[in-house]
Amino acid sequence: MASSSSSHFEDFLPLMANKLGGDGLIGELCNGFNLLVDSEKGVITFDSLKKNSALLGLQDLSDDDLRCMLREGDFDGDGALNQMEFCVLMFRLSPELMEESQFLFDEALLQEFKHYC
Repeated sequence: MASSSSSHFEDFLPLMANKLGGDGLIGELCNGFNLLVDSEKGVITFDSLKKNSALLGLQDLSDDDLRCMLREGDFDGDGALNQMEFCVLMFRLSPELMEESQFLFDEALLQEFKHYC
């Protein structure tokens, strides 16, 4: 997420993944989504993100940061984040977790390749 402000994001996702495992991490991401969601619309909107971001320690993010976050994760272009978009965004914002996922994917691909040779 590019930003001109001095916001600092500490990446706890890899620690959570190691501690909770895959299913536990997805459960926690769903809990995070539920904290930020607009209960009437069923998606995270700018207003619901701004209103509830302090619950996740994001109170120092500017309006521009929040809008950028929404744009970054909004794959369908509706201006909001559904649960899947939110989870994908959280993974994309975690460089360490993305590197580990890429490594595991590459290893699995190599194993599959070896089976065919």
